[in-house]
Amino acid sequence: MSITPLVMGNWKMNGRAEALQHFLEDVQLTTKVDTALCPPSLYLASAFKAGLAFGAQDVSAETDGARTGELSAAMLKDVGCAYALVGHSERREYHAETNELVAEKASAAVAQGLVPVFCVGETLAQREAGEVEQVIAEQLAPLLALPDVIGKVVVAYEPVWAIGTGKTASSEDAQQVHAYIRTQFAAVDAKIAAALRILYGGSVKPDNAAELCSMPDINGALVGGASLDAASFNEIIQAAAATVAA
Repeated sequence: MSITPLVMGNWKMNGRAEALQHFLEDVQLTTKVDTALCPPSLYLASAFKAGLAFGAQDVSAETDGARTGELSAAMLKDVGCAYALVGHSERREYHAETNELVAEKASAAVAQGLVPVFCVGETLAQREAGEVEQVIAEQLAPLLALPDVIGKVVVAYEPVWAIGTGKTASSEDAQQVHAYIRTQFAAVDAKIAAALRILYGGSVKPDNAAELCSMPDINGALVGGASLDAASFNEIIQAAAATVAA
């Protein structure tokens, strides 16, 4: 099955309104690749460029109520979001988000018509201990128990040790984990697994994007620092587009 690549930028807590406007002017899109940007939520309501989807960097598991500082899926949908990151490693580490909570956030996003980008990945200590598959399986387990949700998600594999460090998993190592993720979904539903988009995130840059995106189970990229620069982001989009048959 042919899967359209998705290239998504995550600005994290970076950028300002002026930088966003320059980015929107300079980013170059192609119909061969779905493209999205997750700027700080403060700027979501003012962000628009035809052909470029937007996503939030997080979403509440709750619908409304006394949750100071949180944003519900309905609110994000209301301002034009198409995607929401859930379970990014920084949320898991700094906000103590559990695997169960991340699955609840994915469910809340789907209920409002958002596509959750479900992030998984291991630390360096876990990789060196040979625990990669165990960690990934544990992170996916609560999601895979939600049959009405798993067909509507994107998964992003982001080895924690490669985020913002300049280190990148080799294309072969990344492919191995991506293939394992697909087998986990296939154990629940083979059709969903075959259509699942699995992004690689971990110091993706123009000089490694082509090799990563050429792997059979890598269907695009979740781009951190390189997405702050439109020229670099454009090169990554083109690298993903080059993997699509004419």
